[in-house]
Amino acid sequence: MKRNVFIGVCLVLIVGFYAAATAYRAWRVSELGFMAESNASLFIRPHSPTLGDDGARVYLVKFTDPACETCASFSKFTKDALAAFPGRIKLVIRYAPFHMGAEGAVRILEAAKKQGKFWETLDLLYQNQSTWTRHHQVLVHEIWPLLPELGLDLERLRQDMSSPEITAIIEQDKADAEELGVRKTPGFFVNGKPLEPFGARPLAELIKAEIRANYPE
Repeated sequence: MKRNVFIGVCLVLIVGFYAAATAYRAWRVSELGFMAESNASLFIRPHSPTLGDDGARVYLVKFTDPACETCASFSKFTKDALAAFPGRIKLVIRYAPFHMGAEGAVRILEAAKKQGKFWETLDLLYQNQSTWTRHHQVLVHEIWPLLPELGLDLERLRQDMSSPEITAIIEQDKADAEELGVRKTPGFFVNGKPLEPFGARPLAELIKAEIRANYPE
Protein backbone atom coordinates (compact mmCIF):
# COMPACT_ATOMS: atom_id res chain seq x y z
CA MET A 1 0.00 0.00 0.00
CA LYS A 2 2.75 2.43 1.00
CA ARG A 3 4.64 1.54 -2.16
CA ASN A 4 1.60 2.39 -4.31
CA VAL A 5 1.18 5.70 -2.51
CA PHE A 6 4.85 6.50 -3.03
CA ILE A 7 4.61 5.70 -6.74
CA GLY A 8 1.47 7.82 -7.01
CA VAL A 9 3.17 10.80 -5.35
CA CYS A 10 6.17 10.45 -7.66
CA LEU A 11 3.95 10.42 -10.73
CA VAL A 12 2.12 13.53 -9.54
CA LEU A 13 5.44 15.30 -8.94
CA ILE A 14 6.76 14.32 -12.38
CA VAL A 15 3.59 15.47 -14.13
CA GLY A 16 3.65 18.69 -12.13
CA PHE A 17 7.27 19.31 -13.04
CA TYR A 18 6.67 18.90 -16.77
CA ALA A 19 3.51 21.00 -16.62
CA ALA A 20 5.41 23.77 -14.83
CA ALA A 21 8.30 23.56 -17.31
CA THR A 22 5.88 23.75 -20.25
CA ALA A 23 4.07 26.70 -18.70
CA TYR A 24 7.39 28.47 -18.06
CA ARG A 25 8.50 28.00 -21.68
CA ALA A 26 5.17 29.35 -22.90
CA TRP A 27 5.48 32.33 -20.55
CA ARG A 28 9.00 33.08 -21.78
CA VAL A 29 7.88 32.99 -25.40
CA SER A 30 4.97 35.29 -24.63
CA GLU A 31 6.94 37.63 -22.37
CA LEU A 32 9.99 37.96 -24.62
CA GLY A 33 7.84 38.36 -27.70
CA PHE A 34 6.21 41.33 -25.98
CA MET A 35 9.60 42.67 -24.94
CA ALA A 36 10.74 42.51 -28.57
CA GLU A 37 7.93 44.89 -29.46
CA SER A 38 8.27 47.23 -26.49
CA ASN A 39 12.05 47.15 -26.00
CA ALA A 40 13.68 46.01 -29.21
CA SER A 41 17.05 47.40 -28.12
CA LEU A 42 17.47 44.44 -25.77
CA PHE A 43 17.75 42.25 -28.85
CA ILE A 44 19.67 44.50 -31.23
CA ARG A 45 21.92 47.46 -30.46
CA PRO A 46 23.43 49.97 -32.91
CA HIS A 47 26.81 48.28 -32.45
CA SER A 48 25.52 44.76 -33.18
CA PRO A 49 27.04 43.06 -36.26
CA THR A 50 24.29 42.07 -38.70
CA LEU A 51 24.04 40.03 -41.86
CA GLY A 52 21.12 40.10 -44.25
CA ASP A 53 18.66 42.55 -45.75
CA ASP A 54 17.80 45.63 -43.68
CA GLY A 55 14.20 45.25 -44.82
CA ALA A 56 13.89 41.70 -43.48
CA ARG A 57 10.89 41.08 -41.24
CA VAL A 58 12.44 38.13 -39.40
CA TYR A 59 15.30 38.86 -37.00
CA LEU A 60 17.46 35.95 -35.88
CA VAL A 61 19.42 37.05 -32.81
CA LYS A 62 22.31 34.88 -31.68
CA PHE A 63 24.07 35.43 -28.35
CA THR A 64 27.43 33.79 -28.86
CA ASP A 65 30.70 33.02 -27.14
CA PRO A 66 33.50 32.62 -29.72
CA ALA A 67 34.91 29.78 -27.59
CA CYS A 68 31.61 27.87 -27.56
CA GLU A 69 31.71 24.67 -29.64
CA THR A 70 27.94 24.60 -30.06
CA CYS A 71 28.00 28.20 -31.28
CA ALA A 72 30.50 27.17 -33.94
CA SER A 73 28.45 24.17 -35.03
CA PHE A 74 25.26 26.24 -35.26
CA SER A 75 26.98 28.80 -37.49
CA LYS A 76 26.17 26.55 -40.45
CA PHE A 77 22.47 26.49 -39.56
CA THR A 78 22.25 30.29 -39.43
CA LYS A 79 23.97 30.58 -42.81
CA ASP A 80 21.63 27.95 -44.24
CA ALA A 81 18.63 29.95 -42.99
CA LEU A 82 19.91 33.13 -44.64
CA ALA A 83 20.41 31.23 -47.90
CA ALA A 84 17.01 29.53 -47.71
CA PHE A 85 15.10 32.77 -47.16
CA PRO A 86 17.06 35.50 -48.97
CA GLY A 87 15.96 39.00 -48.09
CA ARG A 88 13.61 37.76 -45.37
CA ILE A 89 16.00 37.09 -42.47
CA LYS A 90 18.49 39.34 -40.73
CA LEU A 91 21.10 37.71 -38.48
CA VAL A 92 22.16 39.70 -35.42
CA ILE A 93 25.22 38.75 -33.37
CA ARG A 94 25.37 39.53 -29.66
CA TYR A 95 28.02 38.48 -27.14
CA ALA A 96 27.73 36.28 -24.07
CA PRO A 97 31.39 35.50 -23.26
CA PHE A 98 30.90 32.87 -20.57
CA HIS A 99 34.15 30.94 -21.07
CA MET A 100 37.15 32.05 -19.05
CA GLY A 101 39.11 34.56 -21.12
CA ALA A 102 36.49 34.76 -23.88
CA GLU A 103 36.28 38.55 -23.62
CA GLY A 104 39.75 38.68 -25.20
CA ALA A 105 38.42 36.89 -28.28
CA VAL A 106 35.43 39.23 -28.39
CA ARG A 107 37.77 42.22 -28.28
CA ILE A 108 39.65 40.84 -31.28
CA LEU A 109 36.35 40.38 -33.13
CA GLU A 110 35.25 43.93 -32.42
CA ALA A 111 38.63 45.34 -33.39
CA ALA A 112 38.49 43.33 -36.64
CA LYS A 113 35.03 44.79 -37.28
CA LYS A 114 36.64 48.25 -37.39
CA GLN A 115 38.68 46.96 -40.33
CA GLY A 116 35.65 45.45 -42.08
CA LYS A 117 36.69 41.89 -41.25
CA PHE A 118 34.20 40.84 -38.58
CA TRP A 119 32.57 37.87 -40.33
CA GLU A 120 35.85 36.53 -41.69
CA THR A 121 37.37 36.72 -38.21
CA LEU A 122 34.37 35.05 -36.57
CA ASP A 123 34.53 32.18 -39.09
CA LEU A 124 38.28 31.86 -38.49
CA LEU A 125 37.80 31.65 -34.72
CA TYR A 126 35.00 29.11 -35.02
CA GLN A 127 36.98 26.93 -37.42
CA ASN A 128 40.12 26.95 -35.25
CA GLN A 129 38.65 26.70 -31.73
CA SER A 130 40.80 23.68 -30.91
CA THR A 131 43.90 25.80 -31.50
CA TRP A 132 43.11 28.64 -29.10
CA THR A 133 40.98 26.97 -26.41
CA ARG A 134 42.05 24.49 -23.73
CA HIS A 135 39.76 22.94 -21.13
CA HIS A 136 37.07 25.60 -21.68
CA GLN A 137 39.58 28.43 -21.33
CA VAL A 138 40.65 30.91 -23.99
CA LEU A 139 44.34 31.30 -24.84
CA VAL A 140 44.28 34.66 -26.60
CA HIS A 141 47.94 34.48 -27.57
CA GLU A 142 47.15 31.44 -29.73
CA ILE A 143 44.72 33.53 -31.82
CA TRP A 144 47.31 35.99 -33.12
CA PRO A 145 49.20 33.54 -35.43
CA LEU A 146 45.87 32.84 -37.18
CA LEU A 147 45.06 36.46 -38.04
CA PRO A 148 47.62 37.40 -40.73
CA GLU A 149 45.80 35.31 -43.36
CA LEU A 150 42.88 37.75 -43.12
CA GLY A 151 45.01 40.73 -44.11
CA LEU A 152 44.36 42.58 -40.85
CA ASP A 153 46.51 45.44 -39.60
CA LEU A 154 47.60 43.69 -36.41
CA GLU A 155 49.15 46.77 -34.79
CA ARG A 156 45.94 48.71 -35.22
CA LEU A 157 44.01 45.65 -34.00
CA ARG A 158 46.02 45.59 -30.76
CA GLN A 159 45.32 49.26 -30.16
CA ASP A 160 41.62 49.10 -30.99
CA MET A 161 40.84 46.02 -28.90
CA SER A 162 41.71 47.90 -25.70
CA SER A 163 39.43 50.83 -26.44
CA PRO A 164 36.73 51.96 -23.96
CA GLU A 165 34.24 51.69 -26.83
CA ILE A 166 34.74 47.94 -27.08
CA THR A 167 34.58 47.60 -23.30
CA ALA A 168 31.19 49.35 -23.37
CA ILE A 169 29.94 47.03 -26.13
CA ILE A 170 30.88 43.93 -24.15
CA GLU A 171 29.29 45.24 -20.96
CA GLN A 172 26.09 46.19 -22.80
CA ASP A 173 25.75 42.78 -24.41
CA LYS A 174 26.38 41.02 -21.11
CA ALA A 175 23.71 43.15 -19.44
CA ASP A 176 21.20 42.44 -22.21
CA ALA A 177 21.98 38.72 -22.08
CA GLU A 178 21.28 38.71 -18.35
CA GLU A 179 18.07 40.69 -18.80
CA LEU A 180 16.87 38.19 -21.42
CA GLY A 181 17.76 35.19 -19.29
CA VAL A 182 20.58 33.89 -21.48
CA ARG A 183 22.44 31.41 -19.30
CA LYS A 184 24.32 29.43 -21.94
CA THR A 185 25.38 29.81 -25.53
CA PRO A 186 24.26 29.94 -28.19
CA GLY A 187 21.18 31.83 -27.08
CA PHE A 188 18.75 32.24 -29.99
CA PHE A 189 15.75 34.53 -30.36
CA VAL A 190 13.62 34.80 -33.50
CA ASN A 191 11.63 38.04 -33.54
CA GLY A 192 11.97 38.08 -29.77
CA LYS A 193 10.83 34.50 -29.27
CA PRO A 194 13.39 32.33 -27.43
CA LEU A 195 14.47 29.00 -28.87
CA GLU A 196 12.89 26.55 -26.44
CA PRO A 197 13.49 23.67 -26.49
CA PHE A 198 17.00 24.04 -27.86
CA GLY A 199 18.09 22.22 -31.00
CA ALA A 200 18.68 22.51 -34.72
CA ARG A 201 15.22 21.24 -35.66
CA PRO A 202 13.35 23.51 -33.19
CA LEU A 203 15.40 26.45 -34.53
CA ALA A 204 14.42 25.63 -38.12
CA GLU A 205 10.78 25.27 -37.08
CA LEU A 206 10.79 28.58 -35.19
CA ILE A 207 12.34 30.38 -38.17
CA LYS A 208 9.83 28.85 -40.60
CA ALA A 209 6.94 29.80 -38.30
CA GLU A 210 8.08 33.44 -38.26
CA ILE A 211 8.61 33.40 -42.03
CA ARG A 212 5.04 32.15 -42.51
CA ALA A 213 3.67 34.73 -40.08
CA ASN A 214 5.51 37.66 -41.65
CA TYR A 215 5.44 36.61 -45.30
CA PRO A 216 2.00 35.08 -45.90
CA GLU A 217 1.61 33.57 -49.35
